[in-house]
Amino acid sequence: MKSINKATAVILLSILLTMALTGCQSNGAKSPEAAQNSAEKNTPDEQAKGEGASDSTAPASENSEGQSAEAIKEGSMEKEGNVVLKELAFVYNEHTIAISDTANEDQMEQMLGKPDNLKSHTYTADDGTNMDTLIGFTEKVYTYPGLEIKTISIPEGKQDSIFHIEITDPKYATVRNIKAGDSLDTLKNAYPEGKLLGDGAPNEEDDFRYEPSNYVDVMSFHIKDAKVESIQIYSLLD
Repeated sequence: MKSINKATAVILLSILLTMALTGCQSNGAKSPEAAQNSAEKNTPDEQAKGEGASDSTAPASENSEGQSAEAIKEGSMEKEGNVVLKELAFVYNEHTIAISDTANEDQMEQMLGKPDNLKSHTYTADDGTNMDTLIGFTEKVYTYPGLEIKTISIPEGKQDSIFHIEITDPKYATVRNIKAGDSLDTLKNAYPEGKLLGDGAPNEEDDFRYEPSNYVDVMSFHIKDAKVESIQIYSLLD
């Protein structure tokens, strides 16, 4: 009798273990229908995430296209991030013309019109100028009413680069809107970094200089009767 009871208990335990294992497998595995439903539920979310990622990159692409399409005016090229050179400039008819800008005869005429006079000189060893460091360089002088611009071209590059600007007409203003005829006080407010070179009094002449730390690129305002008489912007040639 005892052996029959033991056998029955073993059979019942086996049945229970089999049922338990079958239940675990059914819970762990999804039917094809359930799997399909799950995939359909996840698809919109994943698509939304994908669309969101695409949208996040769209503005960068649009900005890039906008930058590449932006027109750059002649004489307005940035000087490789050099703030000083961008400051040493004047504005005329929406053109910003600065020291070290490249400007050939066609570009100068496009920005400022046809000059009243244009002179050109190529330095040589026997030209009497004693400018041996500039032998082979060509200097051009563009003269307009109240404005003179000098360019220099290096023999290798053949590019004309502005190195000297002189302004006496108030229609040509600096990038900080200072022009001939402005008061000394207005000039000081616009260029607080500058300084008078002498002890200029209201009835005396003096020069007010805005000069960066390299001492090569300079903007100088000639003062007479406490007003700006002329403006020179120049770069010292080696």
